Amino acid sequence: LCLAIAGCVQPSAEPPPAPVASSSGEFRVTEVQGGLDHPWGIAFLPDGRMLVTERPGRLRIVTGDGEPVTVAGTPDVYANGQGGLLDVALSPDFEESGYVYLTYSKPSGRGAATALARGRLDGDRLADVEDLWVQTPAVPGTRHFGSRIAFWDGHLMVSTGDRGVEDPAQDLGNTIGALIHLTLDGEAPADNPFVGRDGARPEIWSYGHRNGQSLAVHPETGALWEAEFGPRGGDELNLIERGANYGWPEVSWGSEYSGIPIPNPDGRPEFTDAVRQWSPVISPSGMDFYSGDAFPEWRGSLFIASLSRLGLVRLVLDGEEVAEEEVLTLGTRVRDVETGPDGFLYVLTDQRGGGVWRLEPEG
Repeated sequence: LCLAIAGCVQPSAEPPPAPVASSSGEFRVTEVQGGLDHPWGIAFLPDGRMLVTERPGRLRIVTGDGEPVTVAGTPDVYANGQGGLLDVALSPDFEESGYVYLTYSKPSGRGAATALARGRLDGDRLADVEDLWVQTPAVPGTRHFGSRIAFWDGHLMVSTGDRGVEDPAQDLGNTIGALIHLTLDGEAPADNPFVGRDGARPEIWSYGHRNGQSLAVHPETGALWEAEFGPRGGDELNLIERGANYGWPEVSWGSEYSGIPIPNPDGRPEFTDAVRQWSPVISPSGMDFYSGDAFPEWRGSLFIASLSRLGLVRLVLDGEEVAEEEVLTLGTRVRDVETGPDGFLYVLTDQRGGGVWRLEPEG
């Protein structure tokens, strides 16, 4: 049961002791840093160090050599269930501005809401931290905060969740279950699809999403891809289109946890269907197009961190279709995946006592 619950606690895991087989040859897994408490997001600094978030609320600088350093100045988080400190990303102009973006669950008198904050990294502290965007409304409960950050077309995208309340994901008057499109300073661009529409939030780019924890930009086409958790079945890989409605909770390839069926998307053309769906689920979290040189056969593949498949799902895309799929089993829940500046692939394992692991070609 724990494998299917995104917020459950798993004991510490060890990397596979033997090389792992894949269709492109064997690779080995090395632990770079252990002893982290539910690491959630990773971003590489220009000097090769890593910023890693821990869900209880800490931002760490990880070098792989000694104890990680805790960064002071992070916002207070609602660290309950699936909530806490979530994704981390460096501004495209980080070397000039020093800006670091964070998503987190922001406590509120009415519950909590997914929020986007920005601060300037100054040594081992964040300075001038401010919220650039906060999901509305705040909702009681501990589920479905999303969220990932992606820089796209000079702006940024933030994925959110439906907070477990479902129906508001179809309402443009709130930002529940939506993809949010903002300038780097947190404003809604004038060309967003719902700017000027009465009763609609101007920052919404697409809606009808359940719980998106995966965002990645295709390095060649520039297309934005998202993956999200379905209910009982029906995890989705979506090609994101301007102003599109992805159907939740009106349609899904899964069913309610109670077993109550949900209409399939193929009978409702007003909704944008997934490019791929998984039943049984893969529980998709972080996502990255591999861009390194260490694994030439993987270059351009889309890697999805999988909680329930205990590893990575590798996809080869052919235009707007999935041409190939492979599961790389690592034996533990994986929360995020990122190409490192050294060309290796890095993953975060999702446990109390989790860590940063590196995938390297065998031999």
